[in-house]
Amino acid sequence: MEIGNLIRMANRIGQFFEAMPDRHEALEGVANHIHKFWEPRMRNELLDFLARSPDGDAGDTRLHGLVLEAVTQNRQRLTPAARAQ
Repeated sequence: MEIGNLIRMANRIGQFFEAMPDRHEALEGVANHIHKFWEPRMRNELLDFLARSPDGDAGDTRLHGLVLEAVTQNRQRLTPAARAQ
């Protein structure tokens, strides 16, 4: 999957959860959603992108700040099991 599409999908998740008044709950919501509903290859691509671009900037699009923080804080949890070994 193209990283631009993944970023757009992740940003929609971030926009949904940014409305929550509790920042910790919003960060947890983003991480939970990505963990539960994104298949391992999608999570791997997002994590690889962040390894190359830790600021979340893909040039033509940028990762939502809430998503960037949630994924960075939960990198280990979001790393698929087969890759973590």
